Amino acid sequence: MKKFGSILLAATLAFALTGCGDSNSAGSTDNAAASGSSNGAANKPVEITYWYSWGDKIAENNENLVKMFNESQDEVIVKAEYQGSYADQHSKAQAAFAAGNAPEVWQNEIASVGVFAESGMTQELTSFVEKDQLDMDDFIPGLMGNSYVNDKLYALPYLRSTPILYLNRTMLKEAGLDPAGPKNWAEFEDYARKLTIKDQRYGISMPVDIWFYEAFVRQSGGTMISEDGKSAAFNNETGIEPVKLWLKMKDEGIMSIGTTDDAGTQAKTDFHNQRSAMIFSSTADLTNNMKVAEEQGFELGTTFMPANDTYGVPTGGANLVMTSGLSPEKQEAAWKFIKWMTAKEQTIYASSFTGYLPSRISAVESDDMKKLYEEKPLFKVAVDQLEYAGPRPMQKVYPEIGEMIKDEILRAVVDSSITAEAAIAEAAKKADALLNK
Repeated sequence: MKKFGSILLAATLAFALTGCGDSNSAGSTDNAAASGSSNGAANKPVEITYWYSWGDKIAENNENLVKMFNESQDEVIVKAEYQGSYADQHSKAQAAFAAGNAPEVWQNEIASVGVFAESGMTQELTSFVEKDQLDMDDFIPGLMGNSYVNDKLYALPYLRSTPILYLNRTMLKEAGLDPAGPKNWAEFEDYARKLTIKDQRYGISMPVDIWFYEAFVRQSGGTMISEDGKSAAFNNETGIEPVKLWLKMKDEGIMSIGTTDDAGTQAKTDFHNQRSAMIFSSTADLTNNMKVAEEQGFELGTTFMPANDTYGVPTGGANLVMTSGLSPEKQEAAWKFIKWMTAKEQTIYASSFTGYLPSRISAVESDDMKKLYEEKPLFKVAVDQLEYAGPRPMQKVYPEIGEMIKDEILRAVVDSSITAEAAIAEAAKKADALLNK
């Protein structure tokens, strides 16, 4: 049995991201009885397991799609199982693979696709694509950067996202602000200031999140890792200025920065309960936020993350992967499910149900999506923002580097003696050490 190093273990245990919802429970789907198991032993359908992350509308989407797949044919039965956050799922997948009972198909958070591919846990998919002549040109190019490892295809885009800025437009209007939202960092700071009511409401609540940090670095024209992959590229103004802005807004009392493990959930709760007027969050939270806004009686808005030198965001979410080392029969069943889940029709369904990005060009151009964007333009914001989006780093140690950056920024948040420059310099020093091991 292949053994894996401590770096992978640390990375998969530690790398919890926002890219989607954060409910702590969900159900499971097993439609064996409904999917044609009465065909007899000779034609018994192949059973496989599919692991997914996140609850609420995202869990419903996964369960619904698995049910639809099982009812659409009688050759494969898929059992869907909820596994918590991406970090939870990654840790469990590693343990299950080592024990020889990994799920056949599972969600791989995009920055960790390289980690698992290079460790031999996931199956290279080119032969399946070529056999079925799958139209790879139909996948949105901006979402494909985290599907290839060393020029080989290991994953297909599934529930993909970008961070966007959610707004309480009711509050913006009451404050005399343009309900379309801030367009740049200066306006963002001004909005937060004018929306803050001391001891009642912050302009914005946010966690220290590596995904958001990557976005702010990108907005200043920066990158996270050098082109040769051997050093940190954020120890400069592009990486320091975001932290300086956050600390300034936090010290002024117009931004609430959570420091606990549930800071991301708390930021969403603040926004839902109207204790903050803005949040950064995944487009995957759109349908749930729309539901909450209606229940709480305020008008919801969405817009691009604000620009500095330019607009910019990383993509996020999960791709679907196949576990390596499966029997030919299980491989064919797993591929049939992956191909179906990432097809145009299922892409349209998942995007409409949750707010995740449609991953296929044909889906974006479909009459169904065009109608949705016309009726509910909030859905189109993340699609339009894709023009300024890019992949996340996929170095094997990057999940661990992301946690180091987060930890150093958090130290500066809680200790006023630590400057943004010092925090980022320390994070870069640690990142360089990992990249050059």
